[in-house]
Amino acid sequence: MLEKRDFYINGAWVAPAARNDLDVIDPSTEEVCAVISLGGQADTDAAVAAASGAFEAWAFDTAPEARRALVEKLLEIYQARAEEMAQAMSLEMGAPIDWARQQQVGAGSWHISNFLTAFKDFQFERPLGPHAPTDRIIHEPVGVVGMITPWNWPMNQVTLKVIPAMLTGCTMVLKPSEVAPLSAHLFAEMVHEAGFPAGVFNLVNGDGVGVGTQLSVHPDVNMISFTGSTRAGIAISKAAADSLKRVHLELGGKGANIVFADADEKAVKRGAQHCFNNTGQSCNAPTRMLVERSIYDQAVEIAAATAEATKVGSGHEEGRHIGPVVSEAQFDKIQGLIQTGIDEGARLVAGGLGRPDGLNRGYYVRPTVFADVSNDMTIAREEIFGPVLSIIPFETEAEAIRIANDTPYGLTDYVQSQDDAKRVRVARRLRAGMVEMNGKGRGAGSPFGGMKASGNGREGGIWGLEDFCEVKAVSGWAAE
Repeated sequence: MLEKRDFYINGAWVAPAARNDLDVIDPSTEEVCAVISLGGQADTDAAVAAASGAFEAWAFDTAPEARRALVEKLLEIYQARAEEMAQAMSLEMGAPIDWARQQQVGAGSWHISNFLTAFKDFQFERPLGPHAPTDRIIHEPVGVVGMITPWNWPMNQVTLKVIPAMLTGCTMVLKPSEVAPLSAHLFAEMVHEAGFPAGVFNLVNGDGVGVGTQLSVHPDVNMISFTGSTRAGIAISKAAADSLKRVHLELGGKGANIVFADADEKAVKRGAQHCFNNTGQSCNAPTRMLVERSIYDQAVEIAAATAEATKVGSGHEEGRHIGPVVSEAQFDKIQGLIQTGIDEGARLVAGGLGRPDGLNRGYYVRPTVFADVSNDMTIAREEIFGPVLSIIPFETEAEAIRIANDTPYGLTDYVQSQDDAKRVRVARRLRAGMVEMNGKGRGAGSPFGGMKASGNGREGGIWGLEDFCEVKAVSGWAAE
């Protein structure tokens, strides 16, 4: 069993002020695989003090090129230790090892590389315009950032926050999910190996009510960047309000995947597979499939067949399958929502309650498809965060848009049609921060984020850099 009780504070691994052990559970086996310690107020205060003490030198005395060079070194180390990172994420959150190597680890290196590219052209000082030759707009680092990251895409979320903060000159305290803390611990080792100055990056393990809240209310934390549930995001916003710190929220989603009758023949299968990827534990998963009535019956059959063909197995096994969900609590929540779907009258066409055949231990969920779902059902309203797809019929383009927008969330929607004008028309009307069409992923540096209950702010590319900056307007600048 791994012992990872120490925190990374002010450039060193230090023991908790008071030991408060927590077992880390391998969701593939339900066995304890590691132990960490949950931090307390003294640990949070020490980490914030280290970040505060390092800020001036890092933000204003360290050249942007020097910060960039350190991040480049970090990327080299991350790539060299990729297998360690894949093993850590597979162990802590159940990602099948091949998926962990390709997608989970790859997400981290993808974001680091993309931020380095965006940073090449980032201007900290910009002219206001030719009408005001002595006015300058300065982007300067916001200060000390408290970062709270989830368990479902560990390195995706850590790199989306840590890297742009480092590049722009912020210092930080990271609180990773206590459910899946091993990858963040390894990432801290990489930061140390890269040679970042003491205090720039700090890590304290803890839970939401403990370290998470302590960071949110701390007077010396200038910004909170949080990814997680909408419920937790609301609590963080309220906790942060008294100190008027900036709060950046990447929250839940209930993405609509609109499949028109003229969609390509692989659209339904592709959408169902996307829903089941990462065992459904993605905030941008297309969990509501809206299908035009003329192809509805065929789409239901394809989605059901896709679910039945989706293999489920251990995160430790190689192959193309989905793993367990992350915890017993998550398993129980998903089972409860599947039962609710049945009770509310949705037609179960694949999957259902219980574990897949042959899997009696581990938090394994059957890939599940409901048909004849109405948009007011619980399974269409709540974020399930499991491999559960709800299929809803529609008659017209206007009805599809209305159903898609009839949700508290607004993260990622999807459109499947071979009619170029229709796709663009629909994309403009969808109330979501991102729209992906015909299976085409968003490009490098594209901003990630939502609206409504899906949060605020954007991560990735130049938008991600700007989100960690304050904007200062200066007049009377020496004319050039």
